[in-house]
Amino acid sequence: MEEEKRCVVLLSGGMDSLTTLAIALDNGFKPFLLHLNYGQKTEETELKAFKKIASFYNIKEDHTIISHTNFFSLLGGSSLTDAKIEIPKGDLERNEIPSTYVPFRNGILLSFAVSYAERVEANTIFFGAVSADSSGYPDCKIGFIEKFLDAAKEGTSKLKDLKIVAPLVNLRKSQILNIATRLGAPIHYSWSCYKRNDVACGECDSCLLRLRAFKEIGATDPIPYAKFSKNKEIGRVEKMIKLKRLLNALTSKV
Repeated sequence: MEEEKRCVVLLSGGMDSLTTLAIALDNGFKPFLLHLNYGQKTEETELKAFKKIASFYNIKEDHTIISHTNFFSLLGGSSLTDAKIEIPKGDLERNEIPSTYVPFRNGILLSFAVSYAERVEANTIFFGAVSADSSGYPDCKIGFIEKFLDAAKEGTSKLKDLKIVAPLVNLRKSQILNIATRLGAPIHYSWSCYKRNDVACGECDSCLLRLRAFKEIGATDPIPYAKFSKNKEIGRVEKMIKLKRLLNALTSKV
């Protein structure tokens, strides 16, 4: 009987991690999923996306870990986790690292994944880092991943044959989207927006990268965006909320 291939997949609920999970499954791996709530502004919707994706692939709850930490919120300094800092509007021509960078986040995520892998005796970690078509975060680069792997092997007792697989690291978002489509991944469950939990803002770096990918393959993103007036229902709801707030303000003064 063929030995079971186990892996740990870091699954944020975004398009990249979803595609990475689909690749792991397509390669015959039995996945154990790891999701981290770390105080990001879209924590609520990312967790919902994670649960929907896990359910779609019939991954049992005892093969998942949802971890919570307020470390990054306490650390501050990133617009992704610091309530005092606004998420900037996206700029795909930007050369400098944006304020959404969370210091060494992926190093900590991978450390959690290594612990999980050693516990469940999985020799492979699937990591959806993207370097070629992203915001330029230093902990998404292949050099970082290779050096982290060396440290993980040195610091564990059972993972001397450990592999960290980053199948998307040198791909454009449109290539990632094509893979996800080919593998039948539930793109409509994924969430990429940095800013909003109700509908995607359509303006942050992550939204712009995702929208550009759909444009490049000639398709329409199935998730709703606040930016586009064609989402009439979204516009109607937002107008009703604003009107309700105005009425509340007026009546409170009477």
